[in-house]
Amino acid sequence: MSKRDYYEVLGVHRSCSIEDVKAAYRKLAKEFHPDRNPGDNTAEHKFKEVNEAYDILKDTDKRAAYDRFGHAAFENGMGGRSANGFDFASSFTDVFDDLFGEFMGGRRSQRQNRGGDLRYNLEISLDEAYHGKSAEIRVPTLVVCEDCRGLGAAAGTKPETCGTCAGHGKVRATQGFFTVERTCPKCRGQGRVVRHPCKSCNGSGHAQKERTLSVDIPPGVEEGTRVRLSGEGQAGFNGGPPGDLYIFLSITPHPFFQRDGHDLYCRVPISFATAALGAEIEVPTISGERARINIPEGAQTAHQFRLRGRGMPVLRSVGHRGDMFVEIRVETPVKLTRKQKELLRAFEAESAQGSQPDSESFFAKMKEFLGGA
Repeated sequence: MSKRDYYEVLGVHRSCSIEDVKAAYRKLAKEFHPDRNPGDNTAEHKFKEVNEAYDILKDTDKRAAYDRFGHAAFENGMGGRSANGFDFASSFTDVFDDLFGEFMGGRRSQRQNRGGDLRYNLEISLDEAYHGKSAEIRVPTLVVCEDCRGLGAAAGTKPETCGTCAGHGKVRATQGFFTVERTCPKCRGQGRVVRHPCKSCNGSGHAQKERTLSVDIPPGVEEGTRVRLSGEGQAGFNGGPPGDLYIFLSITPHPFFQRDGHDLYCRVPISFATAALGAEIEVPTISGERARINIPEGAQTAHQFRLRGRGMPVLRSVGHRGDMFVEIRVETPVKLTRKQKELLRAFEAESAQGSQPDSESFFAKMKEFLGGA
């Protein structure tokens, strides 16, 4: 008994969308479900028929196979695999991109392949990331051979049509119900062979060359920023377009600044006396200018000062910059003279209650913790 057309089973048109297929299936599956039709063999048969049709038409590859070959594409109960072992369902996309199309319409045109992309690692300083930079780089790449202009054939000759595939780049083999195309082993899909290869490129049509390129690094770039130079990658094949060049940036450490996004951090050491008495000090900024900050009396280590707009530029955003944070670090003097030591001991003896709140609070809590000892 021959099977009914799957579109007829679901009651949909052959050009219907997947949403139409799903809607029709839900309606019919509910109507013929065995739970709603106990003991009804006709309903049970239709329920199986509806599920079988839905299983094929909901899948893009299976549906395309069914549209072309009908039920023959899925015979012998092999779920998309024909009797000779060809896995149609899993191979449809890969095979039929090159299958039947141009071959049936006459001579297959040579496939144009895009050239490969290239990566170049460029190291810049934080100052260059702040100001931006124009740099020249030397990139080894594949270019079209100048002697044969990419044909691969020696001067005075030209590539010949491949006799194995008659210039199609594919050879066909019949497997059961299917005619399968494979890449021609002779010309490797090019549809032509070079009898007399170009001596400059050994018939490849390409040559290795180092090119000098100019690249503009915009202000505000960060570690790992990628700059794309369109069309500056390797040359394409058979007249295909070239690939792209991607420049990956890395930023060297700076002697003064640490970066966090658009903000900069700078640690500045100050003397014990400056921290105690207060003072105005100068600090560097990434722009190369100096900034002045006022240290208050009694400043402590890790105290931060914020300089707005003195950080890094925001990439591709005119006028927007991060902030700069100055963190002071009180430096303990070393290599004291005898007189300096005497003065410090006198200072310690004269220190009033409350002049060192952090240490006084700590030792008071410690005494309490140890039971007043």
